[in-house]
Amino acid sequence: THCKLDQGGRCLVSEFLNMGGYAAYVWPAYGLTLVVIVWNIIGARRLLARSREDARRRLEMRGEEA
Repeated sequence: THCKLDQGGRCLVSEFLNMGGYAAYVWPAYGLTLVVIVWNIIGARRLLARSREDARRRLEMRGEEA
């Protein structure tokens, strides 16, 4: 990729963040992806906690029946 270089020959961070002029499309896509992944993790943890609680209740009910 082409980018402006600083005095040390490295690409400028601002050039990277600009994403070759496509930043308006790239960064929102990254943001949306991050939101979906975090939402998925939170949902999975909630489902796991709910499933564990349901399993615990079922085990307690079995103990009372015996």
